[in-house]
Amino acid sequence: MPDTEAPYSRLSPDAVIAAIEATGELSDGRVLALGSYENRVYQVGREDAEPLVVKFYRPGRWPDAAILEEHAFALELAAAGIPLVAPLAYAGHTLLEHDGFRYALFPRRGGRWPELGNAQEREWMGRFMGRMHRVGQVRRFQHRPQLNIETFGFDACEAVLDSEFVPDYLEVRYDETTQALLESIAAEFDLQQPLTQLRIHGDCHRNNVLWTDAGPHFVDLDDCMTGPAIQDLWMLLAGSREEMAAQMRDLLEGYEQFAEFDRVQLRLIEPLRTLRMIHYSAWLARRWHDPAFPRAFPWFAEPTYWERHVGELQEQLAAMELGALQL
Repeated sequence: MPDTEAPYSRLSPDAVIAAIEATGELSDGRVLALGSYENRVYQVGREDAEPLVVKFYRPGRWPDAAILEEHAFALELAAAGIPLVAPLAYAGHTLLEHDGFRYALFPRRGGRWPELGNAQEREWMGRFMGRMHRVGQVRRFQHRPQLNIETFGFDACEAVLDSEFVPDYLEVRYDETTQALLESIAAEFDLQQPLTQLRIHGDCHRNNVLWTDAGPHFVDLDDCMTGPAIQDLWMLLAGSREEMAAQMRDLLEGYEQFAEFDRVQLRLIEPLRTLRMIHYSAWLARRWHDPAFPRAFPWFAEPTYWERHVGELQEQLAAMELGALQL
């Protein structure tokens, strides 16, 4: 079984090739590591065929049922004609296992990160998200996580404080600031009940979208979850409040051609941004035992990071008081 402290220590190029060839595919021996921290993802060349992409799931992160729901959602979206790279099936199975590692194979698809620099591109992205959410409304996840303040807020804060990464002189400020933020977020969520939730991408920032001349597509649904529609829209915004309002108008111009959007959810943008900020630090703290994380994020252990992080959280107290974007 993989080592839980260094879960990918045995995942050598030879092990990657062996996993590919266990499906009957014939590798040409070329293995290229692709950017991923949570899982391990590789492009593997094949004899007389296009390369494949293989994703090895982080041991212990998801139960099989949750991964299979991710795959089923991807296949459902692909069947609806929505641009997305769905897992390949071997002997009827998309979730594979070799030498203690769970993995899935995907066709390789290229593209660039979207700039969303004009109204046309933003409307196109909005249509893409509206089509995806229309499918997401059809049924419910049973095994995927739900976006909520307990997991992404209170539990995350507790994990950060227990990790001992926060310098002693900042602990009280961090604790008081996050508790004030979470109380405000909880009050906003209470005002929005009943909050419409559906199957969403869950981590829809621009780096998780690829764009070609044919438009946008997703290559991964690793963080898909149950949550409000606004979670998949706000992370596509950037700039000042005025700029974000203009961008959101364009996104919704496309989105609402395919799916309804409750504009009351615009009030959740800053609360959800705050939860993401808190959860991100907890994610790094929880993954620090993986040798890839100290190498990739050395600044996380520095006091200057925590000084900046606490300052940004304090700024969120003011940001949430501004209310919804005015479209």
